[in-house]
Amino acid sequence: MAINSGSCDSLNRKMEPKLKYYRMGNDVQNILLKEAVSCICVHTKFICLGTQWGVIHLLDHEGNTVPISQDNNQKDLQAHAIAVNKISVDVNGDYIASCSDDGKVLVYGLYTDDNTHNLTLGRVVKSVALDPCYFKSGSGRRFLTGDNKLTLYEKTFLNRLRSTVLCECEGYVQAIAWHDRFVAWASEVGVRVYDLVARCSLGLIQWEKNPNRSIEDFRCNLLWSAPKTLMIGWVDTIRICVIRKRSQIELQTRDVTEYLIDPVHTFQTDSYISGLGPLDDQLVILGVPKENDPETEKSQRPVLSVAEYKDCEFCEVASDSLTIRGYEEYNCNDYYLDMLIEENRFFIVSPKDIVIASPYDIDDRVNWLTENGKFEKAISVLEEVGGKTSKHSVVTVGVQYLDHLISEHLFEEAAILCARICKNDKVLWENQILKFAEVNQLRAISSYVPRIPEQALSSHIYELIFYEYLKVDPNGFLKLVQEWNPALYKTGIIVKEVLEHLLTTEVDKNIYLEALALLYCYQKKYDKALTTYLKLQHKDVFTLITKHNMYSVIYDKIFDLMNLDCDKAISILLQDKTKVPYEVVEKQLENNDEYLFKYLDAYSKVEPNGRYHGKLVTLYAKYARNKLLPFLKCSDNYPIQEALDVCQNNKFYPEMVFLLGRIGNTREALQIIIEKLNDINQAINFCQEHNDKELWTDLIMHTVGKPECVTLLLKRIGNYVDPRMLIENIESGCEIKDLKDSLAKMMCDYHLQMSVQEACKVITLRNYFDLHEKLIINQQRGISVTDEFLCSVCQGRIIIRDLSNASDLIVYNCRHSFHIECLPDGVECNHCSVCSAVKM
Repeated sequence: MAINSGSCDSLNRKMEPKLKYYRMGNDVQNILLKEAVSCICVHTKFICLGTQWGVIHLLDHEGNTVPISQDNNQKDLQAHAIAVNKISVDVNGDYIASCSDDGKVLVYGLYTDDNTHNLTLGRVVKSVALDPCYFKSGSGRRFLTGDNKLTLYEKTFLNRLRSTVLCECEGYVQAIAWHDRFVAWASEVGVRVYDLVARCSLGLIQWEKNPNRSIEDFRCNLLWSAPKTLMIGWVDTIRICVIRKRSQIELQTRDVTEYLIDPVHTFQTDSYISGLGPLDDQLVILGVPKENDPETEKSQRPVLSVAEYKDCEFCEVASDSLTIRGYEEYNCNDYYLDMLIEENRFFIVSPKDIVIASPYDIDDRVNWLTENGKFEKAISVLEEVGGKTSKHSVVTVGVQYLDHLISEHLFEEAAILCARICKNDKVLWENQILKFAEVNQLRAISSYVPRIPEQALSSHIYELIFYEYLKVDPNGFLKLVQEWNPALYKTGIIVKEVLEHLLTTEVDKNIYLEALALLYCYQKKYDKALTTYLKLQHKDVFTLITKHNMYSVIYDKIFDLMNLDCDKAISILLQDKTKVPYEVVEKQLENNDEYLFKYLDAYSKVEPNGRYHGKLVTLYAKYARNKLLPFLKCSDNYPIQEALDVCQNNKFYPEMVFLLGRIGNTREALQIIIEKLNDINQAINFCQEHNDKELWTDLIMHTVGKPECVTLLLKRIGNYVDPRMLIENIESGCEIKDLKDSLAKMMCDYHLQMSVQEACKVITLRNYFDLHEKLIINQQRGISVTDEFLCSVCQGRIIIRDLSNASDLIVYNCRHSFHIECLPDGVECNHCSVCSAVKM
């Protein structure tokens, strides 16, 4: 499957590298000057290099020569007469094996001569593989060779070697990979996997042949990336295979092997493959472009790619062209890729160069990201590892990013970043804020600076921000004054700056005055704040008065407060009448009756003593006629005659009617109702209310000549006066509408009234006689005289035990009792002298 670069977004921009590179130095450079590398085998302990001269060099991972002999005198091993084709090392790193076209196979012990071999097979040997457990005494000391057949050598009795041909091959065995019980090898037809325990083949993975190229011209790259995972890279195709154990049902029903090889992924690349290996869950591929350089007609640089593979998707995530010495003269078979899977280190080998690739660590990633302007990603990477490494921290990278944003004039983004990296570091905050000050962009950072007094910066910092707002953004300046805690800065300095700015600059002063008033409040100079608010006509003045109990200060400012907001001013003045006395308010408002009226109207609702009701009558007549009559009815604290004069002067007839009725001048009031208000219903109601026969007579006399009024009177008068008073005064010949109905209604009402009166009379008489009877019965009853009775004159007991001193008694129904001798001249009286005295 070809790499689909268009499906990976990361390839549309400069990709973050996955690997870093450095050229292996030290002793290996001297070796490469004299010889050319033909193969490599990397072990966790060392590196084995095979050269075109048949020499094997042992190096550490830094390229330093390691003595290869046991006595440490021999620096290299002349293993073959010509180029070394393949080197294999056991897991423990005790033995190495090599092969060559000279027909020799060498098994060499680095620490002992035991179990070493030097075979001359007399035919070209392309590959060799040691048993991973060759170092163990019970392992059989096995190794494999590959020429035109795959041969297994193992130790037998008396330390002899026994060879077993596992498979005859078409062509040569190009490569062998051995892990545990499984061996994979490649020949011209494909790749086979062999089970050494079961001594059977698990299957052949055939390789597609292309008529334009011969498969045997390309080296097959085999690698066990996991115990049962085999990676194959050959020509331009990658296959990832898994060894799967068959189910019990398959084993019981069919004659098959216990294991089978299953190719699960197949991908085609755009380059010829020189090597491949795993990188965590990704794939590393060393390849050479298929086409030569169009300018030089020579080979292009090799490419090391990192790709992801999931299901059928194969996506390249990183790709690096490598500068290898002499790359123009090499093809894909001249390059080798070996690795330390545990350390994710990759060794890229050419005949004259060795380059080591390893994944970027955190510091490497941060370096690359910052160098390429990807600061946000760099900070995220650091935050994932706790915010700090040995070389970098969120703060150091953040400061670089901040400088970059400021240089790009991205001040808002820079301010957000500043809050993110500075946190509670006061010194860092101040240093970064000064950078904003240098470009006159303190406004951008103002929303993010610490505002809690416990985390406050130097007051100078906040004052710098205020000063910038003062010059260019009045509304922003006011907002800061409103929101910032005054403990953060020196209010006196800000006040001084505001005053100087007002004096030296033509500006909209109202905004600055509002801010100045707040600053005065912070300084507890409430009188100056009050004056400033009044000058501004700002309604916060009322909050200021109540909050700071400034009632005594506003005596001479009452009129200004009423002008600003009459309702709020009155509310303030009436909150506590003792704080602003009525006399003070009246004096301040004496030249403005409207404000005085509003104040007294509100005052009368909270103060019931009626002290100012007389003045209110005049003010109601002037400003609220609709409130005058209800006020006259509910109040008893105004001079009635003065109120009547006001109503007469203004011709307020309903009010005049009420006042005249109140002083007893009902006849004049009735006349106004009839003549001025022309309201017969009200006139009737007025007569009913006062129930005066003379008023009824006056009403009849005034209305008897008006037929429409007579009709109404006939219907309503029957319950109150004798209808004959009206009927006898109706002029002869007067046409009265609905006379019949009106008379019927009148007579019905009159008879009903008479019936009620008769019924009341009967009830009253019955009650009278009943009560009179009860009184007589009660008066005829005897009175119980006890020891508690005393003479009302001498206060002596009425009943005494000694009959010789006894005297006659008089006891009245009121229960007052007397000795006969205690009464005046001893005369008996029909009335109790005590009760008579009380009545008098």
